[in-house]
Amino acid sequence: MEDISLRVSSLAVSQTLAMSQKSRDLQAQGHDVINLSVGEPDFDTPNHIKEAAIKAINENYSHYTPVPGYPALLEAISNKLKRENNLEYQKDQIVVSCGAKHSLSNIILSLVNKDDEVIIPAPYWVSYVEMVKLAEGKNVIIETNLDNNFKITPEQLKAAITSKTKVLFLCSPSNPTGSLYSKEELKAIAEVVDNADHDIYIISDEIYEHINFEGKHESIAQFDFIRDKVIIVNGVSKGYAMTGWRIGFIAAPQWIAKACNKLQGQVTSGVTSISQMAAITAFNTETNCIKEMVAAFKRRRDLVVDLMKDIDGLRNNVPKGAFYLFPEASSYFGKSDGETTINDSQDLCMYILEKAHVATVSGSAFGSPNYIRFSYATSDERLVEAMKRMKTVLDKLK
Repeated sequence: MEDISLRVSSLAVSQTLAMSQKSRDLQAQGHDVINLSVGEPDFDTPNHIKEAAIKAINENYSHYTPVPGYPALLEAISNKLKRENNLEYQKDQIVVSCGAKHSLSNIILSLVNKDDEVIIPAPYWVSYVEMVKLAEGKNVIIETNLDNNFKITPEQLKAAITSKTKVLFLCSPSNPTGSLYSKEELKAIAEVVDNADHDIYIISDEIYEHINFEGKHESIAQFDFIRDKVIIVNGVSKGYAMTGWRIGFIAAPQWIAKACNKLQGQVTSGVTSISQMAAITAFNTETNCIKEMVAAFKRRRDLVVDLMKDIDGLRNNVPKGAFYLFPEASSYFGKSDGETTINDSQDLCMYILEKAHVATVSGSAFGSPNYIRFSYATSDERLVEAMKRMKTVLDKLK
């Protein structure tokens, strides 16, 4: 007899992971599937970082690690924040976790009590709302759309704040939209939070920091008047092509870092030793690998945006970061190819997968059901083929 706890049974399954699994199932059946649902770079981890991991193995870094991370890694992250972001964080303000997702979970479970409200702009990354549900908080969603480049305004934020508001999520560059907040836009948001009648904390998800097509990354933590209410989340997965190494971190007020350290000590303890040693090298060395990846992603973005012009039913903007396109697709709802009728974006994604063998993700997973998301983190040739296949099957919907 199944008797799963309510906290687990109430959680949604990650649609991005589910679509990736369906893609693998089709591939196992012998189909040539182009998987544009996955959120990771298609590049290998740079050699000098891999060599650091091999060296760590040979030097027997095989024992339990300190809960918040090796002191050398905390120092490397502190130096990175100073060097790249002009932000001062001491080692006791940093906690290293098993990926940025783990970092986010630690923060939510450390800050949010039952019925606390968490403001989340939509579209949002799929796990934000589920983490809040797990903490028994309440999600307050601010809707955005293509016409405002998927960014909230200070007026929307102010209207959403109540006496129960505890946390605001920000993600820039954004997953799933690739949108960026400018310095001026971030300052306006910071001022709203600072002027609230009570303390509100900002979780600034900056995991796509380096995949930025506009130049300098802007963090909301740069404003001194709001710094003590900001928790930065970042890691090595996207910028250094190290998704499988599972290294994320927070940089936060010391009391929040201490709380996350306490929680992590009871749940997972310290992150794997070999990954930490690799991450030290990643943060401490200047490398051209990031610039090369960003140049490739920008080229692919331009390619896909251009190819999308031939697909009449999809409407999109030009993303300024990350490696996703998030087109509006509602013009296909209610249409049919004679066999399949499209009722919503989930139907549309399944139709594209089954008919074109191209995997995308429904916008409903991100809180925006009229959209679909696909990643352009694959080769130019595969992107050209994917867009060709999508156009062929979508043109059949009448």
